[in-house]
Amino acid sequence: MMLSGFFRLGVWQNFFRAWKSGYSGNLEGEGFTLGGVYVIGAGRQGVLLEHREKEFGDKVSLPSVLEAAEKIKPEAS
Repeated sequence: MMLSGFFRLGVWQNFFRAWKSGYSGNLEGEGFTLGGVYVIGAGRQGVLLEHREKEFGDKVSLPSVLEAAEKIKPEAS
């Protein structure tokens, strides 16, 4: 996202949401890398959930992560 990320309204909304909820991280690091969450099933199940940050502060839905995790079936040995 580079510099354009700082001009997006959603980024500032996410910042203030985190600030109001008491987030107190160290804010060290490059600050340009967006993250993501993957839930990967056993064996040939593959990716059950994929969430990629589109802008700084995007959060994955916890219920969707739990739902995907419940779909993981143990691999037969």
